[in-house]
Amino acid sequence: MGVYGFVCAGGGSLGVLLGGVLTSSMSWHWIFLVNLPMGVLVYALCLRLLPAHSTELLRQKLDIGGAITITASMMLAVYAIVNGNELGWLSAQVLGLFALAALLFVAFIVLQLRVSVPLVPLSLFRNRNVSVANVVGVLWAAALFAWFFMSALYMQFVLGYDAMQVGLAFLPANIVMALFSLGLSARLVMRVGIRTSLTLGLVCAALGLAWFARVPLHGEFWLDIFPAMMLLGLGGGIAFNPLLLAAMNDVAPEDSGLASGVVNTAFMMGGAVGLAVLASLAAHVSQLWLAQGATVPFALLQGYQLVFLLGAAAAGISAGLALLLMHEPPAVQGQVAGH
Repeated sequence: MGVYGFVCAGGGSLGVLLGGVLTSSMSWHWIFLVNLPMGVLVYALCLRLLPAHSTELLRQKLDIGGAITITASMMLAVYAIVNGNELGWLSAQVLGLFALAALLFVAFIVLQLRVSVPLVPLSLFRNRNVSVANVVGVLWAAALFAWFFMSALYMQFVLGYDAMQVGLAFLPANIVMALFSLGLSARLVMRVGIRTSLTLGLVCAALGLAWFARVPLHGEFWLDIFPAMMLLGLGGGIAFNPLLLAAMNDVAPEDSGLASGVVNTAFMMGGAVGLAVLASLAAHVSQLWLAQGATVPFALLQGYQLVFLLGAAAAGISAGLALLLMHEPPAVQGQVAGH
């Protein structure tokens, strides 16, 4: 898990740098187009390097209906949120999209209860750590995605950074996240346990977002950005592995892959919906300040600061949930005691 976290953070470091290079030297369209040859390369490497699965595969039907309903529900919800400010939150189109998203989500739940091999077995959520890990993942992802997105906008549109400078500004967080994921996070789990490690990481992330919430109109990198980046990198590096381990250690070994997959899915869904909500809120606040005659950088800053503050609150709440509601898996308790 530590190596996996290191590779993810390392890919993030490389991605923000290459994104800055592509945007500065060519155009922003290339940050999406470059994924096509990368996808082809990954597919070819999988065929070449991954060993063939020699065991007898179970014949199971894929839950296509579940996949379609939950994906469509999330897409419609995000689309409605993103367009709420422009179309009006009480407009027929926005309310209709929310209603359709809700109906599709209900259909997804019904399908999971009725199909023989559901996409997400709802019985999995009877395990307390799995349920808490999913809620924590949603809240933390909303905070994390908002930080990544809004801090980039703050550096570009308020401080005047170019794309390359923004990419370089994220390097401290990604490097610290990678280093802590590789071994330090695992050692911390072995010393103090999953619950304490996860709580500590989320508290660090909350402090980093709170630091961003006080960024001024004429901020300086080393004073206003670097400390927050370090705290967020530290928090992400510490918390990522315990979040997955909390769910994986609370189920039978044969269900550990499913548990980690569900948490990862909740993380991505929370990030998408959370970012849509917070970005729309930031835009609304900025529009109110512009209507009062404020300058564009000042109006944008007010929206960004509110999002950072709400992100810090979400990370803080997730830390509280982890500390108060999670239990330490017996296997981990024994390892910590032995250590």
